[in-house]
Amino acid sequence: MEAKMERFFESVGNFFSGGDHIPWCDRGLIAGIERELADAANDEQRNSSLMRLSWALVHSKQTDDVNRGISMLQASLDNSGSPLETKEKMYLLAVGLYRIGDYSKSRQLADRCLEIQPDWRQAMSLKKAIEDKIAKDGVIGIGIATAAVGLLVGGIAALARKK
Repeated sequence: MEAKMERFFESVGNFFSGGDHIPWCDRGLIAGIERELADAANDEQRNSSLMRLSWALVHSKQTDDVNRGISMLQASLDNSGSPLETKEKMYLLAVGLYRIGDYSKSRQLADRCLEIQPDWRQAMSLKKAIEDKIAKDGVIGIGIATAAVGLLVGGIAALARKK
């Protein structure tokens, strides 16, 4: 019984906190990767640093960083050197779009990643997080609408009693 209660409270907590398992990145790591990018000696090091920087930016808690990461990925998506790199960039772009709340585009990109590699756990996890967030937002929207209707009906009933 206690385990069931614990799972219930955990699910309620996840509902209100977001509950996704996508990692966050801090500014210190971003700054370190930016220095590494500036010191890159050749194209291979530069490209590797750019991918790490893109990862760090879309996983940042700062919206400006996430938007910068999205812009970098969108600009570089057509110049990917391999299908694997394209898939990775699409996934990172999906993460960034998820972070800024563009769930529709994020889900489309996660689906494209899963078309390329159907058993990719990260893409499956991201897609589930997106769908959970969409469902949560829908439930909250319904709750707000129901409360508004209840207040309206209550107000009308109170006015009717006064007359």
